[in-house]
Amino acid sequence: MAWDFETDPEYQKVLDWADEFVREEVEPLDLAFPHLQFTPLEGKRRDAIDPLKEEVRRRGLWATHLGPELGGQGYGQLKLALLNEILGRSQWAPIVFGCQAPDTGNAEIIAHYGTDEQKQKYLMPLLGGELFSCYSMTEPHAGADPTLFTTSAVRDGDDWVINGHKFFSSNASTASFLIVMVVTNPDVSAYQGMSMFLVPTDTPGVNIIRNVGLYGEPEGQGSHALIHYDNVRVPAEALLGGEGQAFVIAQTRLGGGRIHHAMRTIGMSQRALDMMCERALSRETQGSRLSDKQFVQGYIADSYAQLLQFRLMVLYTAWEIDKYNDYKKVRKDIAAVKVAMPTVLHDIAWRAMQVHGALGVTNEMPFLGMVTGAAVMGLADGPTEVHKTTVAKQVLRDYRPTDDTWPTEWEPRKREAARAKYADYLENEVGNL
Repeated sequence: MAWDFETDPEYQKVLDWADEFVREEVEPLDLAFPHLQFTPLEGKRRDAIDPLKEEVRRRGLWATHLGPELGGQGYGQLKLALLNEILGRSQWAPIVFGCQAPDTGNAEIIAHYGTDEQKQKYLMPLLGGELFSCYSMTEPHAGADPTLFTTSAVRDGDDWVINGHKFFSSNASTASFLIVMVVTNPDVSAYQGMSMFLVPTDTPGVNIIRNVGLYGEPEGQGSHALIHYDNVRVPAEALLGGEGQAFVIAQTRLGGGRIHHAMRTIGMSQRALDMMCERALSRETQGSRLSDKQFVQGYIADSYAQLLQFRLMVLYTAWEIDKYNDYKKVRKDIAAVKVAMPTVLHDIAWRAMQVHGALGVTNEMPFLGMVTGAAVMGLADGPTEVHKTTVAKQVLRDYRPTDDTWPTEWEPRKREAARAKYADYLENEVGNL
């Protein structure tokens, strides 16, 4: 029987190095070069960051989510989860370690479904960390329901012509190419009539109408683009994975993206808990430290329990993915992780913010950014409500209805059956009284 909660000692050494490296060398990048992690490196930024990437490569930790044939280590999701907990502390860390979203998911589907030519043109530079990509799926009117998508691609000779609008296409303004999900056959179900295309961002007709920022970011300076695809012409070889395969490809990509977000959320939540505990031990009010106040102790206890439960849930799901090598088989637990994720981050960050008092709500501390991040996590890769319905439907598959008037666990009937089963013993017991 195998049941273990310990990390292999050799890999723990790797994690210990990564933890120190991220804290000492990578976290300062968040303050030195804020909001620039998805901007192609140049000048002094390249001089500062390239050596860090090289050290990660030298340590064998570059793009560990991928197999050796693609330049990774093939560590699998469980080892990646343990590493991503550390990387989640910093906005720059996934970039430095070659495993940033959305590029990890985009690389995964190109690796799975791309032709040799597509891999050479898009995948290899992406894995090398020399360019960024964008997953262009959501549409303004459709939100999270892809069956309402109207952006289309029509065959014209040897080319496809794309028309329509996409919204919240993250990093489009700095990406070298986009993966665009469109309708290619409106006469069949959306699940069979949609396809994906690899589109260079400098293709004529790819028009970024505006970049939308998150709350608190200056207007026009966000990274989530509203794009108008205006007669964008791409060759037939731009089709990814075959016509009508978009939904199959999307499930491969989104399953991995959801669990990777959860892994990094553990690190961000742990950072908030760390700051909360330090503050509680450092500040005094009403004659004693904050850590002596029962309300603050409750915050710390609730946060610790919430994070521990979530972490074990994520690690178990990562273990399942490695075991089955099939995101579909783990769909229920990936969805459950996605449901829990925003609440965990929001609650712990909010409590930490409260413990810091007025300082906690300022731009001198990261808590409101974390709270906003929790809101984003509740919507990214599908809203929480959709995933709750997925979990419920998957759970209900293991149950059957009863045709009886009374529930199966109705105790009067079960009590009668129990008495009948042990009638001889009950008679003897009564006789001995």
